Amino acid sequence: MENKKEIISKIKKLANEKNAIILAHNYQIPDVQDLADLTGDSLALSIQASKTDADIIIFCGVHFMAEAASIVCPDKKVIIPVLDAGCAMADMLNAEQLRQMKREHPGVPVVTYVNSTAEVKAESDICCTSANAIQVVKWTKSKEVIMTPDRNLASWVQRHTDQKVYAWDGYCPIHNDLTVEAVKKAMEKHPGAVLMAHPECPPEVLELAPVVRSTSGMLKYAKESKEKEFIVATETGLLHPLKKANPDKKFYPAWDDMICADMKKTGLMDILKSLENETPVVKVPEEIRIKAFKAVERMMEVPRD
Repeated sequence: MENKKEIISKIKKLANEKNAIILAHNYQIPDVQDLADLTGDSLALSIQASKTDADIIIFCGVHFMAEAASIVCPDKKVIIPVLDAGCAMADMLNAEQLRQMKREHPGVPVVTYVNSTAEVKAESDICCTSANAIQVVKWTKSKEVIMTPDRNLASWVQRHTDQKVYAWDGYCPIHNDLTVEAVKKAMEKHPGAVLMAHPECPPEVLELAPVVRSTSGMLKYAKESKEKEFIVATETGLLHPLKKANPDKKFYPAWDDMICADMKKTGLMDILKSLENETPVVKVPEEIRIKAFKAVERMMEVPRD
């Protein structure tokens, strides 16, 4: 059995030989995050990778993230080390269901969260991230919008705009299962800590949080804040980069059970095997990719705050 150092050494050697870049989402296990060339939010990683001269992308995340990389990097081979690493929320909406929703609300623009399948993005007018969802909806200038697939993100947006938001009834089980009781227990245990929550959390949890941010937003806030202690209401994988970037600060999970099993499926050996075999490849069909890319591209036009 090879030890960790040997596996990491082999991965780095192979990645160099094959001109591959390794991307890891903020929820991946610490070993994978530490190995990666780039870590961060899903779409931001794909966009960063598109600006490199890499021939191969190894995406350590879940399936819709590899699809996003295929959408914005059509000239690169995109590989996901564990093919069945999926996203429950992305699977809650398919293209036909969205087409039906569009028929029910004719002419209403569709704003789709990047945590969605390529075929759903292709049926959408514009994409958004958890960081820019409010700006994107306001930018549409439409009195009404359809938001998919996350009802909690849609509810958060609705609180910050006068526009009518029709939400698809999807959610992230990891965030959606977080209760007010669990959060209050964490707050009692760490009375001096600031609560940072992801907008995928239920509305009643977000009402308790003075700071609501995406994962990259939480990393930025924690780094810039003068506060020294934080309760983190998102998947526990984010605690690793938070602690790494802020060794003088303390971070506590809002709830120990906020663990996404799919995000934890990828290990170092999976990465090594995927590099050796250059499989499993994720390739979005071109007719879907072009439409989905337009929705992503449109999002890029939205000014940042």
